[in-house]
Amino acid sequence: MEEMETKLCSSDKEEPFKREPPYCTGEIDFTACGKKRGKFIKVPNTIHPGIIFEVMLNKWKLPAPNLVVSLAGEEENFQVKPWLWDTLKKGLIKAAQSTGAWIFTSALRVGITRHLVQAVRDHALASTSSKARVTAIGITSLRKMQHREILDNTKNESLVRYQSNDNIQGPLYSLDHNHSHFILVDRITPDEPGGTTKLRLTLEKHISEQRTGYGGTGSIEIPVLCLLVNGGPGTLERMCSSLENSTPWLILAGSGGTADILAAFMNDPQLVMPKAVEKQFKEKFPSKSFLWKDVLQWTATIQNIISHQHLLTLHNFEQDGSELDTVILKALVKACKSHSQEAQEYLDELKLAVAWNRVDIAKSEIFNGDVEWKSCDLEEVMMDALVNDKPEFVKLFIDNGANISEFLTYSRLQRLYCSISHKCLLYELLLKKHEESKLTLTGLTGQHHKEQRENCPLFTLSEVSRVLKDFLHDACKGFYQDPRYGGKKKSDKMNTKPLPGPLDMNQKTENPWRDLFVWAVLLNRHKMANYFWAMGQEGVASALAACKILKEMSRLETETEVERIMKEAKYEQLAVELFSECYHNSEERAFALLVRKSQYWNRITCLQLATEADAKSFFAHDGVQAFLTKIWWGDMSTNTQILKLICGFYCPFLIFTNLIAFSEEKQSKNEPEPFRELDTLDTERTLLFSRGEDRGSGKLEKQNPPENTAWVTFMFTRWRKFWTAPVTVFMGNVIMYFAFLFLFTYVILLDFKPPPPEGPSATEIILYFWVFTLVLEEIRQSFYTDEDTNLIKKCKLYVEDNWNKCDMVTIFLFIIGVTCRMRNSTFQAGRTILAIDFMVFTLRLIHIFAIHKQLGPKIIIVERMMKDVFFFLFFLSVWLIAYGVTTQALLHPDDRQAEWIFRRVLYRPYLQIFGQIPLDEIDTSRMYPRNCTFNPLEILHKNLPSCPNSYANWLVILLLVIFLLVTNVLLMNLLIAMFSYTFQVVQGNTDTFWKIQRYNLIVEYHGRPALAPPFIIINHITLVLRRIFNKMEHKKEHLEWIICLNILAD
Repeated sequence: MEEMETKLCSSDKEEPFKREPPYCTGEIDFTACGKKRGKFIKVPNTIHPGIIFEVMLNKWKLPAPNLVVSLAGEEENFQVKPWLWDTLKKGLIKAAQSTGAWIFTSALRVGITRHLVQAVRDHALASTSSKARVTAIGITSLRKMQHREILDNTKNESLVRYQSNDNIQGPLYSLDHNHSHFILVDRITPDEPGGTTKLRLTLEKHISEQRTGYGGTGSIEIPVLCLLVNGGPGTLERMCSSLENSTPWLILAGSGGTADILAAFMNDPQLVMPKAVEKQFKEKFPSKSFLWKDVLQWTATIQNIISHQHLLTLHNFEQDGSELDTVILKALVKACKSHSQEAQEYLDELKLAVAWNRVDIAKSEIFNGDVEWKSCDLEEVMMDALVNDKPEFVKLFIDNGANISEFLTYSRLQRLYCSISHKCLLYELLLKKHEESKLTLTGLTGQHHKEQRENCPLFTLSEVSRVLKDFLHDACKGFYQDPRYGGKKKSDKMNTKPLPGPLDMNQKTENPWRDLFVWAVLLNRHKMANYFWAMGQEGVASALAACKILKEMSRLETETEVERIMKEAKYEQLAVELFSECYHNSEERAFALLVRKSQYWNRITCLQLATEADAKSFFAHDGVQAFLTKIWWGDMSTNTQILKLICGFYCPFLIFTNLIAFSEEKQSKNEPEPFRELDTLDTERTLLFSRGEDRGSGKLEKQNPPENTAWVTFMFTRWRKFWTAPVTVFMGNVIMYFAFLFLFTYVILLDFKPPPPEGPSATEIILYFWVFTLVLEEIRQSFYTDEDTNLIKKCKLYVEDNWNKCDMVTIFLFIIGVTCRMRNSTFQAGRTILAIDFMVFTLRLIHIFAIHKQLGPKIIIVERMMKDVFFFLFFLSVWLIAYGVTTQALLHPDDRQAEWIFRRVLYRPYLQIFGQIPLDEIDTSRMYPRNCTFNPLEILHKNLPSCPNSYANWLVILLLVIFLLVTNVLLMNLLIAMFSYTFQVVQGNTDTFWKIQRYNLIVEYHGRPALAPPFIIINHITLVLRRIFNKMEHKKEHLEWIICLNILAD
């Protein structure tokens, strides 16, 4: 605790703080009250209040309060009126719950304290939420409590058993078991009066100097309010001392005692005379007699108290039925105005409403139209509401004048990320990036940079962008980096990326709604995130990005409850609903929305974000499928029958007839004007659907050719539109793939000649060339993508697809098989490998079924059933080995031949599952004479089979029965049940799975060249030549630009 004490004290108080006497903590078990327990700390009255406050926060794990209500006058026994009981039970408890308050009492079962904590107990029994609990903290002296000897000699961290007694009339009282925490004061010197009161006052003052919010990040100090209920003459001295510390008081008029005396004089301070004071005390305390000396002293004290009118609030709940929390708020605001140099009355009241999370009070009392708020006035409370997760206040501030574009700077955004809780997943992720940055920068710049880092915030926006990149990849590229810095310099000889330049932290963010939305999603604050999403732009793309972020974070989250909240977030549903609304309003604009490069998300399209997020519901939407159908058929009518398409494929001259309907020209005159504007903003040509090489002849359509060449243009256009449509490309690839398999079959069965010089044959060489074109196409798919993507990521994206893995296996096996078949020594091995490769090539044909609505989902069913089989084989192998090894040891103990051992241990038990049971080798009663031996030497040298051993043959039969029962009945039915469950899950979402498969297939064939292998090599050659030509043109333009600059300079 010495470290704790050092932290709490300032430099001028450090020495006396270190000399504080020790204290003791533990728990009190109220044995007569069930399983009730309360935590306690026993301290001397001279202890520094900071130590007590630190224990309450760190050791007791109490959340920092937004309000402290200190109950005064609670040690006097009196008859509680019904309205006062209702005020305490409903008003005070509700106010404490809604504001997150601590209630300080005398801790004893006497007076108003007993009734108050009973209300706390009733509230705790009625409430099931741990967040709704009210914290009642009792502060009392050990000299006032019964059974103090139990606590006098307690050791630290001990459990004390305490029995309350309700039948005590004083002067000692029992502790009230309804308190959750106790501060027990033990005076150092018996002659020192008022030790408990003094400590309570210093503790209240210390708390009032701390700030609200997590880690003390709030905009206001913790408000402390003393609530006077009834009270005796001794309460006046305490009030006077408390008012000297500028602590506001709320006096409940009508509660009796001192409260009514003060109420009588506050309205007319001139009546405060000794005779009038004596009269009031005799009326309120008729059973007591008072000395004139005491009356004079009380008169002076009352005059001193009434002189602090700005700190006193008088309220009669019997006459005015206002809510207690509203009255408390006004009392605190009244006190704030008294010592506020800025005198911002409404702002002080607003800060308290935010700290208490009472948006209803803010709407009714503050934002009622009387004041015109400026954006700069709301910046501090806006930051408070964001940090402490109060979305209702954020919405209220924005509706009443807060400008989020002016508010959110990079500095404030960084503060938001630095104020996150240490328990959340984002903190762990940012801390990891922070440590990586620290190690990197220390290695690069040495100790000087290390010293500079000590004054920097804990987390930087650069580290936030790196966390986002792990979730969204290229969609957040360039986030929170100065665009004037960074990037790869081609002229750099080392070809390295310079460190990105620092952001201007006072600069306003470019997309404040997006930045706040991402911040709220990362912190799992979905109510606030939904509001930012609704206020921002690019709603569909933003919802899909949030869906991707949460799916990645849910995999990393270790807390089950937080993971459940992440999975229940409906951002994918928001994207579907918003896109559905767009689709119903305008189909063309909705189609453009799908492929528009979002300026919010680094020019990534909605379809790409949906692919990253695996948004199945989004792909299953009718609008997305209608757009994919339009892409699938190209410029042909989507109502074209398959039979007509086949006729056009085999009889190309039918293309130029009216057999197939085409969209001959873009009817731009009939297009809505808004869609034309969207179309000019790069909406229909994106990274995903870029077909520049196949659409290059589109310029011919825009020209107006002479009439004598119109028919040439017509034929060329029809030809291009038919053969470049993805559906035609798909059909051509399927037909040519069947031809490839037929050629492969012919070679492997009929024309597989011996190694050179006799072979290979001409058909086999054609097969080699065909596979070579397939290899070129795989290289194009993997590397000829976005130029900004690095080589490693291109390879990673290529390998992620299961069908690409299958292609890699086929090519790898084919290369090995061809290499082996060229040599006499490995010719047969080459034939075997090529035969296996043919089987893999044939299985690759399953991919074409993805376009079929009934057969497509079956591919997923088979894939998932293969996973079920893998886990099933693990269980089966356990029984196979157990049974196989045991029967081998019993039937053939002398057999040392590894081949036969393997067959009898694994192969024979596996066949027995399917009914092939060799009883003549297992059951000795059914064995017949055969050529076998029991001699181990003959078995080993003459290679004779081993005769079955007849000893314990009954055990072998019993094991066979058990093995068949477990495998054939238990495990097989388990496998069938697993298959049935998998089938039902996929079959129940057949439509969704098929639409996702269809999307992937359409994307694949939309990006493929028009020609199929082996003719696809023509497209590959054209592609390479075009790339070379474009580079030469770029260099030429660059050179002309430099020459122009030199001429202008001269």
